[in-house]
Amino acid sequence: MTVGAIAIVQSKLDRHDDRKRYPMNRTIWIARHAERQDYADSNWYRNSDRPFDPPLSPRGVRQAKALAERLRKEEIHHIFASPFLRTVETAHAVAEALDLPVKLEPGLGEFLNRYSFPALPQTLSRSQLQERFSRVDLDYESPQSLQYPETWKQASGRMETAIRRLSEQFSGHLLLVGHAASVQGLTEGLIPGKPKLNRALAGLVKLVGNGGEWTLELSGDTAHLDRLGEVSRFELPTTLTRYYRYYRYVYLPASNRGK
Repeated sequence: MTVGAIAIVQSKLDRHDDRKRYPMNRTIWIARHAERQDYADSNWYRNSDRPFDPPLSPRGVRQAKALAERLRKEEIHHIFASPFLRTVETAHAVAEALDLPVKLEPGLGEFLNRYSFPALPQTLSRSQLQERFSRVDLDYESPQSLQYPETWKQASGRMETAIRRLSEQFSGHLLLVGHAASVQGLTEGLIPGKPKLNRALAGLVKLVGNGGEWTLELSGDTAHLDRLGEVSRFELPTTLTRYYRYYRYVYLPASNRGK
């Protein structure tokens, strides 16, 4: 066989490997968690053992159920969630609708900067989460972990690593449930430039892959929430509450934090 013929055969083999590695028309859904309890009750954190890991509010539970109904008709093979309570609770609602497990993935976690968090946030352990949410998959272990503190460059690098690793390691269609920052970072991990996204609570981003190339089809869809009147549109008060909570936990003695 000539050198030219060998090159042609190798090229065909390479294209075949690419088709196996990147199935045609793959979809990755990225969802932000639903409304958290401290958005609904600004005093919630005062008596919490984990003030930076709130559960969903009653409205958030409704939003998560609406998200689950939106995705019930979609073909999804794997669900991954950031290990914070609000993201796991949101993902679990979808998992119940789709009869799938939830894999805990720190690569999807919060942007852990010094301005929002005084220390690495305390979260429930994997086993504790599984006790609350039966669909948590304890057999899955991510090679990534949460690091504090981190810059946005470090956080976005973590998120890009996560979405690229998951898209290569797992076949089929994926759902990733994260936070406002990780919705942005994960999307930018596959879409060039800085795509403009609506990072609404329980909103949906849809990425479609074809032969290793990804396109943005939905940039933060909330139609499933609009129909129920459950969209949270104004988050400035909650942002101010977050910084006030941060101030109390950094500068006030523990005996005064609940006052």
